[in-house]
Amino acid sequence: MSNSKPLPEGTVIMAESQYAGRGQQMNKWNSDPGKNLTFSLLLNPTFLAVANQFDLTRVISLGVHDALEPLLGDKLKIKWPNDVYYADGKLGGILIENLLQGGQIRQSVIGIGLNVNQDVFPDWVPNPVSVKQILQQDYDLRALLSEICSHIEAYYLQLKAGKIDFVRKAYLNRLYWLNEQHAFRSNGSVFEGEIKAVKDNGILVIKSNIGAELEFSFKEIEFLNR
Repeated sequence: MSNSKPLPEGTVIMAESQYAGRGQQMNKWNSDPGKNLTFSLLLNPTFLAVANQFDLTRVISLGVHDALEPLLGDKLKIKWPNDVYYADGKLGGILIENLLQGGQIRQSVIGIGLNVNQDVFPDWVPNPVSVKQILQQDYDLRALLSEICSHIEAYYLQLKAGKIDFVRKAYLNRLYWLNEQHAFRSNGSVFEGEIKAVKDNGILVIKSNIGAELEFSFKEIEFLNR
């Protein structure tokens, strides 16, 4: 039996390198040693009902986005559910693992990976982009980490204070491809449509070009860049 005390909420664990990071459903994540930001954040959102756990995804995505926006500008977007995009390139990703107890979220471990100072990527990495490629200069990792944690904390406190509508609207307003006509693939079929909403529980709503509103859960829809 371990005598170690649980880590306090807000603990950040930073990895200097991450060779086999995990993305959603075991997607591989590549990171050159010391060049990118890969860290975990521990939160205890016991105030959040399990049915509303996607609001935590919103908070983390918003915190990362808003920390980077002063550097990178309005080409920066959140790609549903929780990737960070610059134009059509993937800048980073987020993985949240929740420990549930009854109807509550007892603890959340949030893993965040961002391409910062890496400028060459393996061929198997899909459409990567880094802060260095965009700005043409290296950026201080610890300064960026501090900014991200500060912005996440601000949104987390808004959520804790019950400002759920504020958080949900902010997330939607920063969404990649919102109200734009694009191609998607689901169950092997390609269709055109526009992202219109994200439901409270995180389900994506797309209005197809034949007028039907379609709903998709995680991994049920693929964004087609062409």
